[in-house]
This record gives sequence, C-alpha cells and structure tokens, in this order.
Amino acid sequence: MTSDMPTDLEKLQGTWNVTSLESDGQKMPATVFNGARIVIEGDKFASLGMGATYEGAVKLDPATKPKAFDLLFTAGHAKDHRNLGIYKLDGDRWTICLATRGNQRPGKFATRQGTGFALETLERGGVTRKSGKQKSQRTSERGSSGTTKTAQPETAASGPVTELEGEWAMVSAILNGVAMNQAMVEWCQRITRGNVSRVVAGPQVFVNVSFTLDNSKKPHVIDYLNLEGASEGESQAGIFELIGDSLQICMSAPGHPRPADFSSKPGDGRSYTTWRLVRK
Repeated sequence: MTSDMPTDLEKLQGTWNVTSLESDGQKMPATVFNGARIVIEGDKFASLGMGATYEGAVKLDPATKPKAFDLLFTAGHAKDHRNLGIYKLDGDRWTICLATRGNQRPGKFATRQGTGFALETLERGGVTRKSGKQKSQRTSERGSSGTTKTAQPETAASGPVTELEGEWAMVSAILNGVAMNQAMVEWCQRITRGNVSRVVAGPQVFVNVSFTLDNSKKPHVIDYLNLEGASEGESQAGIFELIGDSLQICMSAPGHPRPADFSSKPGDGRSYTTWRLVRK
C-alpha cells in the first residue's frame, strides 16, 4: 500500500525566494540577496540571482534529526563540490543551514564566526502547476526562442587588461555602514579579467560586473555595469585608489550619486572595500 502523502522533495518543487541570509555569524544586508532564489525541478536545483547561476543535484535525507541534504554542484566555479546541510520545511517556508566549505555538516540552524556555515530562509514564489506536476517559472532565464539560457559565472572579458587585473584577497569591507566580520572577509576574493570583475565568497558570487576606469579624475573613477543578479543591467558609480598591491574601492548603490570619499555610513547603501593583490 503506497502513501498519498507528498515527499519533502515533492514539496520543494518550484521557486523559493531568499528572504534572509546569515553567513559566518554575520547577517547579510538585503542588498546582497534581493532577487536571489533557488529553483527545484525534480532532483535538480539552480541557485539564481546572487551574481551568477549555480546548478546541481540535491539529495534529501528526511529521516535524520535535523533533516539533512547534500548539494552537488555541476555548474559554476563550485563545480564538483559537495556541500552538506540541514533543512526544515514548514509550509511555504524553507530554512536551510549549509556548510559552504569542508566536510562538517551543521548540527543546528545557526552560524558562527569561522565555520563557513550559511543560514538561509526562503519563501515559496513563482510556482505554476501543469498536468498535475509543479513547474517553476524561469522566464528571466529564457531567451526569445523559449530555450533555457544558463548564465555563466565565468564571464569572458571583452576589454583590455587594466591595472586591476588579477586575483585580490579582501582586507576589509563596510557595507551600508556595517563592517563585515573578519572570518567572512578572509573568505572573499575579487577576480578581475580584462574589464570584468567578480567578488566571490566560497560558492557564492556577490558581484559580477563589467567596468570602466577614468584615472584623469581625483579620486580615480570606476563605473560598474551589473551583469547578473537583482541589479542586472543597472549602473553603479564609484571611486578607487591603487597604491602598489593595495586597492580600495567605494561604490554607491545603483542610481545613487558617485561617492566623494572612501567611506560607508548606515543608510547610504555604499560598499567600501579594500583588497590585496594575490596574483596577476
């Protein structure tokens, strides 16, 4: 005799919007995850909207306490990585705690400095039903022909090499007036190839932009065009200073005036980051 009760995997089918994010004990500002979502189709997942698209397979173990799941990434710069996590499902709310590095599965729904754990709350959205099955709407990922278009996090550079070329380790970050804790800082990298730059933290891409520089102005000017995420297609104005292998960048939120100095205060929407060159 078979049960008519849906399994957890069946309950998860569709699109889930990220409503809160905490990493390494630090709550992330909403600007980081606005528009981010996870789409479950069968036993496959796609993580969209935080700078790049990640795809892979999801495996659930609802018999454990807390319930466990594994993510095996098959696309993006985290390809072939397996992340271990726990989850709970309450109607249209899905809570996950994921180890973004290492082989230790979280034991509770909490993060702390240095663990590499990420805690996310998601709420259902964008789900339709067809022929008795759930089907997620990924219209923003479809071209005019209706075929699925997968975003590529490894965006090819289309411009010449600049003085920002290379891989940079984050030294410090202030986002909207809030300093990022050091454990999270040590996890972040900036990768610049030609006129394209990405900021990554483990398997997450927070920034994916093309940029232009103007060294004729003081402070020097940098302008972003967002290639992915909630601000895709929008521009951001900023300033930068490069002294030897030390780089500092201050960016305004999309649509806001260019910063006049290197600072970030609560409510101004700015990101002020400093970086150290690791390799060209």
